[in-house]
Amino acid sequence: MTRLEGKTALVTGAARGIGLAVATRFVAEGARVVLADRDAAGVERESVRLGPRARAVAMDVTAEDDVAAAFADLTAAGWTPDVVVANAAVQLFGSDAPIADLDLAVWQRTVDVNLTGTFLTVKHAVRALLARGGGAVILTGSPTAVSGEGKDFTAYSASKAGAHGLVRAVAAAYADRGIRVNTVQPAYTETPLVSAISDDPAARSAIVGRIPVGRAGTADDVTGIMVYLASDEGAFATGATFVVDGGMTTL
Repeated sequence: MTRLEGKTALVTGAARGIGLAVATRFVAEGARVVLADRDAAGVERESVRLGPRARAVAMDVTAEDDVAAAFADLTAAGWTPDVVVANAAVQLFGSDAPIADLDLAVWQRTVDVNLTGTFLTVKHAVRALLARGGGAVILTGSPTAVSGEGKDFTAYSASKAGAHGLVRAVAAAYADRGIRVNTVQPAYTETPLVSAISDDPAARSAIVGRIPVGRAGTADDVTGIMVYLASDEGAFATGATFVVDGGMTTL
């Protein structure tokens, strides 16, 4: 598997869950991969496990100085990415709520990470890709951005909807300069982010029961489409949402 041979990728939120699965698959496909996360120890541990084609970067996506410095340091080290996966996100179970019950602080924290953090990651990714003459940006989306799945998670749903819209705007603005920008939209995916659901049999059953293929998603379920979009095979794909949800949004 060498579909990403010669490419360098940066994946945010790579210490665990979907981000880690994508980073692991990218390394297996021949890429050099930068694992970025606020959890410095986590990405350092995983980069060691993945070997010499992996590199760890401690990065808080909500702080522009942090993001800018990470990209600058990578460029100085000869690791300028030509693929960036903006995956870092939070979902504040027990705090996010229907809008009438939603605290402003929860809204702001969610938007800071999921939308502003994505904006900052994509902003500096595009700058790096312009200098390289093009490349690919991929965002991890959510069905809550396009359906009523997130009725009890106002902040999360709105932040993900904003990220979906950001993809379309950036894709249109930079398509003529060789930059492709797409969203991958998984279904309910069992990662540490959603342990509040996966550890609750009733809540889990209610969600999985709405997925036609009859099971929850796994982080590995989305890595194939991520490889396609990162590779030259996806050269004509931009501004699109690639749904990998077991049919969840068909209902």
